[in-house]
Amino acid sequence: MSHWREHFQRLDGAYAASTMRSYFCDVEQFEMWCQAEGVDAFPCSVEVLCRFIEEDGRRSAPSTVRRRVYAIRKAHRLMRLPDPTHDEDINLALRRVRRAKLSRPKQAKGITGDILEKLLAVQPETPWGLRDAAMLSMGYDLLTRRSELVALRTSDVVERGDGTLRVMIRRSKADPFGMGRIAFTSRRTADCVARWLDWRGPSIDPLFCGIYQGKPIDRSLEATFVKRLIKQSAREAGLDPEAVDGFSGHSLRVEGPKNS
Repeated sequence: MSHWREHFQRLDGAYAASTMRSYFCDVEQFEMWCQAEGVDAFPCSVEVLCRFIEEDGRRSAPSTVRRRVYAIRKAHRLMRLPDPTHDEDINLALRRVRRAKLSRPKQAKGITGDILEKLLAVQPETPWGLRDAAMLSMGYDLLTRRSELVALRTSDVVERGDGTLRVMIRRSKADPFGMGRIAFTSRRTADCVARWLDWRGPSIDPLFCGIYQGKPIDRSLEATFVKRLIKQSAREAGLDPEAVDGFSGHSLRVEGPKNS
């Protein structure tokens, strides 16, 4: 039997180069797995392919596993071999992989008090640094969702006599009737916010606004900015790359002030 690589040459010109590379990579992965297991890759039995799907599903995303099955299907068709991928057991194996991933949602890595101090320490003494420090500190204190954090208005924040802030968090995912909730910050956050507002001035509606050409603009930041800020600050703080990968826009809510 001629090698599967020879048959894939027939696809030249019919598919994009990136698609061809993906096919080759996926079929190679499958072939190496079969060699390690001591089973035939071509033709492949339904039982063998189910085992491959199960094992690959433990380390790969469901979309990746499904893509590899499609590449294996293409190889069998090009070689005019019986195609095992249309068997109902293959469809069931793919569904199990998907459901297993859905039942184990990935938990964002939380930002502890110690980590927060490291993130704050790398914020520069610039308008951007003042804003970002205030955002990180407030998000940590209030356990806000990223959408809630960027939606805060200047009028939502009131100074208290003890050096902290009273904050009105308006309608959010957990507040469908728009009643809002009141939360309170630490003195650290109050100080960060005061320094930011001293530079920004009183005439901007969003508490945390954008900055263009060194000047504040009356426009809220996107919620995705929070994730970028956390990851960038963590990298600049020299945190472990694996830890940085685990951070998300929800990381400020996972641990919170209980670990301060």
